Amino acid sequence: MNKTLAKHAERRLSQDVTIMAGDVELAGLLAVPRDAHGLVAFAHGSGSSRLSSRNQHVAETLNRAGLATLLFDLLTPLEHTRDMETSEYRFDIALLAERLVGAIDWLARNEATKELRYGLFGASTGAAAALIAAAQRPHLIHAVVSRGGRPDLANDILEQVHAPTLLIVGGQDTEVIELNRWAAARLTGPHETVIVAGADHLFEAPGQLEEVARLAGSWFLTHLTSAA
Repeated sequence: MNKTLAKHAERRLSQDVTIMAGDVELAGLLAVPRDAHGLVAFAHGSGSSRLSSRNQHVAETLNRAGLATLLFDLLTPLEHTRDMETSEYRFDIALLAERLVGAIDWLARNEATKELRYGLFGASTGAAAALIAAAQRPHLIHAVVSRGGRPDLANDILEQVHAPTLLIVGGQDTEVIELNRWAAARLTGPHETVIVAGADHLFEAPGQLEEVARLAGSWFLTHLTSAA
């Protein structure tokens, strides 16, 4: 393997981790590039997991930009199985936010990540959990990005979010656009809304997820680096 390929592989290498969040163990994937500029923890959407191909794609792009990433399951395997049958956990925003806060506290104790500045990337219902976590850990969270998110589900907590927040919505996702505009009007910290023309809720068309990754990477590098 030549030096260029070796360096590229090193920057994308991730390791399996077990995160203690309260009284439960959650499986995760942690990638920490050398000389990382910050770390982004992912809060996935309804019915998803750390193995989400969309979030993994964004995470790899952030790794190449020099940002560490943590993808982890917000639910235990038993909870995930039950949720796939009943959908009872995916809209339990308080539970999802509690698990995300637990992961942030774990990062702050972890030797490899405790010195980094943290950002949160939330998709769908995970966006609401990310905003609540940012409000509860303002000294640790320095930026938030929402992709096709439901920030409206954070309700009154929105006014307590001071971390710079980027809301990314697909141009064809009309109902979610309105929900994001409603939420943006209630954010008191720095925020911006970007609508990706032609994109649906999942940003499935060629090039759309790459645009999400580009926007997110720019936002995190700007705000995590300035926080340092």
